[in-house]
Amino acid sequence: MAETTKVKGPASYFPSIEKTYSQPIAHWMAILEKARPLKHMELVNQLKTQHKIGHGHANALVASFLAKK
Repeated sequence: MAETTKVKGPASYFPSIEKTYSQPIAHWMAILEKARPLKHMELVNQLKTQHKIGHGHANALVASFLAKK
């Protein structure tokens, strides 16, 4: 029997983020890239205020973004 791998960490929010905000994750990553070199919470607050993203979703996007840099 094949074992399925469950997505963990910030990426586990991605399907919900795409469904809720009708944009692919690449869209949000591009926005975060343009906002550099802001710090973690500054990026979270930007997503929340300028794009009306909830705190948990914004935090997951920023955590994933910064982990790749």
